[in-house]
Amino acid sequence: MNTANLQMEGVLMAMATLCRLLRQKGVADAAEIENALAEAERTLASDERRPEQISRANIEAALFPIRFLREANRQDAAPGAERAYTDIATAVGRTQR
Repeated sequence: MNTANLQMEGVLMAMATLCRLLRQKGVADAAEIENALAEAERTLASDERRPEQISRANIEAALFPIRFLREANRQDAAPGAERAYTDIATAVGRTQR
Protein backbone atom coordinates (compact mmCIF):
# COMPACT_ATOMS: atom_id res chain seq x y z
CA MET A 1 0.00 0.00 0.00
CA ASN A 2 1.14 3.51 -0.79
CA THR A 3 2.40 5.28 2.34
CA ALA A 4 0.43 8.40 1.33
CA ASN A 5 -2.75 6.33 1.69
CA LEU A 6 -1.70 5.29 5.19
CA GLN A 7 -0.97 8.89 6.09
CA MET A 8 -4.40 9.94 4.78
CA GLU A 9 -5.99 7.20 6.87
CA GLY A 10 -4.31 8.58 9.98
CA VAL A 11 -5.28 12.18 9.23
CA LEU A 12 -8.91 11.22 8.56
CA MET A 13 -9.21 9.27 11.80
CA ALA A 14 -7.64 12.18 13.70
CA MET A 15 -10.09 14.63 12.12
CA ALA A 16 -13.05 12.34 12.86
CA THR A 17 -11.94 12.19 16.48
CA LEU A 18 -11.60 15.99 16.63
CA CYS A 19 -15.11 16.38 15.20
CA ARG A 20 -16.37 14.04 17.92
CA LEU A 21 -14.55 16.13 20.54
CA LEU A 22 -16.15 19.33 19.20
CA ARG A 23 -19.56 17.72 19.73
CA GLN A 24 -18.70 16.41 23.18
CA LYS A 25 -17.43 19.81 24.30
CA GLY A 26 -20.52 21.54 22.91
CA VAL A 27 -18.51 23.64 20.47
CA ALA A 28 -20.49 22.33 17.48
CA ASP A 29 -23.28 19.82 17.13
CA ALA A 30 -23.50 17.05 14.53
CA ALA A 31 -25.72 19.16 12.26
CA GLU A 32 -23.29 22.09 12.27
CA ILE A 33 -20.37 19.81 11.44
CA GLU A 34 -22.44 18.14 8.70
CA ASN A 35 -23.34 21.53 7.21
CA ALA A 36 -19.71 22.67 7.18
CA LEU A 37 -18.55 19.43 5.55
CA ALA A 38 -21.40 19.52 3.01
CA GLU A 39 -20.38 23.07 2.09
CA ALA A 40 -16.77 21.95 1.66
CA GLU A 41 -17.90 19.08 -0.58
CA ARG A 42 -20.09 21.36 -2.72
CA THR A 43 -17.30 23.89 -3.10
CA LEU A 44 -14.73 21.28 -4.09
CA ALA A 45 -17.11 19.48 -6.45
CA SER A 46 -18.07 22.67 -8.29
CA ASP A 47 -14.64 24.28 -8.60
CA GLU A 48 -14.83 25.95 -12.02
CA ARG A 49 -11.12 26.78 -12.01
CA ARG A 50 -10.11 23.12 -11.93
CA PRO A 51 -8.19 22.16 -15.07
CA GLU A 52 -10.38 20.33 -17.58
CA GLN A 53 -7.93 17.45 -17.91
CA ILE A 54 -8.61 16.27 -14.35
CA SER A 55 -10.79 13.19 -14.60
CA ARG A 56 -14.05 12.63 -12.76
CA ALA A 57 -12.33 9.74 -10.94
CA ASN A 58 -9.69 12.15 -9.62
CA ILE A 59 -12.37 14.58 -8.49
CA GLU A 60 -14.14 11.72 -6.71
CA ALA A 61 -10.82 10.85 -5.05
CA ALA A 62 -10.48 14.44 -3.83
CA LEU A 63 -14.03 14.31 -2.43
CA PHE A 64 -13.42 11.07 -0.52
CA PRO A 65 -11.89 12.68 2.61
CA ILE A 66 -14.86 15.00 3.03
CA ARG A 67 -17.31 12.18 2.46
CA PHE A 68 -15.40 10.06 4.98
CA LEU A 69 -15.70 12.76 7.63
CA ARG A 70 -19.40 13.25 6.87
CA GLU A 71 -20.00 9.53 7.30
CA ALA A 72 -17.96 9.45 10.52
CA ASN A 73 -19.93 12.42 11.83
CA ARG A 74 -23.25 10.70 11.10
CA GLN A 75 -22.24 7.48 12.74
CA ASP A 76 -20.39 8.97 15.68
CA ALA A 77 -23.35 11.07 16.79
CA ALA A 78 -24.22 8.40 19.35
CA PRO A 79 -21.93 8.15 22.40
CA GLY A 80 -19.41 5.32 22.19
CA ALA A 81 -20.02 4.81 18.46
CA GLU A 82 -16.37 4.81 17.42
CA ARG A 83 -15.78 2.87 14.22
CA ALA A 84 -12.73 1.59 12.40
CA TYR A 85 -11.42 3.36 9.32
CA THR A 86 -12.33 0.41 7.11
CA ASP A 87 -15.94 0.44 8.33
CA ILE A 88 -16.36 4.12 7.55
CA ALA A 89 -14.54 3.91 4.19
CA THR A 90 -16.71 0.94 3.17
CA ALA A 91 -19.86 2.87 4.05
CA VAL A 92 -18.68 5.81 1.92
CA GLY A 93 -18.05 3.47 -1.01
CA ARG A 94 -21.55 2.01 -0.71
CA THR A 95 -23.26 5.40 -0.61
CA GLN A 96 -21.14 7.20 -3.21
CA ARG A 97 -23.10 10.18 -4.47
